[in-house]
Amino acid sequence: MLSPYRKTATTSLIGLLAALSLQANAELSERYTDADGDMIADIPPDESQWVDPDTLVFAYTPVEDPAVYANVWSDFLDHLSQVTGKDIQFFPVQSNAAQQEALRAGRLHVAGFNTGGVPLAVNCGGFRPFAMMAGEDGSFGYEMEIITYPGSGITSVEDLTGRELAFTSQTSNSGFRAPSAIIKSEFGMEAGVDFDTPFAGTHENSILGVIHQDYDAAAIANSVITRMKARGVISEDDYEVIYTSATFPTTPYGTTHNLHPELQEKVKEAFFSYDWEGTQLQAEFSNNGESQFIPIDYADRWEIIRTIAEANGVTYDCD
Repeated sequence: MLSPYRKTATTSLIGLLAALSLQANAELSERYTDADGDMIADIPPDESQWVDPDTLVFAYTPVEDPAVYANVWSDFLDHLSQVTGKDIQFFPVQSNAAQQEALRAGRLHVAGFNTGGVPLAVNCGGFRPFAMMAGEDGSFGYEMEIITYPGSGITSVEDLTGRELAFTSQTSNSGFRAPSAIIKSEFGMEAGVDFDTPFAGTHENSILGVIHQDYDAAAIANSVITRMKARGVISEDDYEVIYTSATFPTTPYGTTHNLHPELQEKVKEAFFSYDWEGTQLQAEFSNNGESQFIPIDYADRWEIIRTIAEANGVTYDCD
């Protein structure tokens, strides 16, 4: 059940960013150009740099059990194959770092990246995000929550002093960057100084680690916990929420910059023409109220994420 001490922070992040007065700018690798100023890598003008593989490799952001999501995405990948005329391979990445490296190495063509890792994928890997999931009314996003287990003695963020707050990975927005910035700004507490910070690797690992009392608390994306409850992996009585942030954009989907331009357009067509009704994708993501793919503008939608990264001192030395 939810703790009576739960704190909802619908405006705290806005206040944090206003106080910082930061302007987060594009930091694209020198390997790329951005002639149109949209903050993402241009498609190379030299046709010899385009790739047009027989098999497109698709990867979804790392999860505890990639095999589950291979099934979840199977209907969509069949549709992607039909629209593009290509074979599709689902790549079950084990970590955010592995997914980023696969993109940079040219082994990944279409992907969904975790929210906080998108600027790194854009700047260093040439990722061109164009879509994300949304509800029927166009609403989208998730919140960062800090959870603990019942009986932990933690009823507020201040109670984390001297305890343990698990993060997921250093590229994660809700699993590292947002809680680090918010806790420091709002509560004057610093990760690694006022509380210990183990890294669990994924949101699922963090959530299960708290429930099994391996961690005192964890910072997670509540969209993940919603899906885990819907699958019956956990129940609402297994954890308590002590903090909820403002809403962030969710996983974006896109292509590598040097995929053949006509193929990039076919990939986009597949996302926006996909019929969710009766699919595994609908069964999984409708638990978050998501039922369609909508277009996104990276420069606009990811401004808050880039600013949080800058608040944490993140830079992108891609070269």
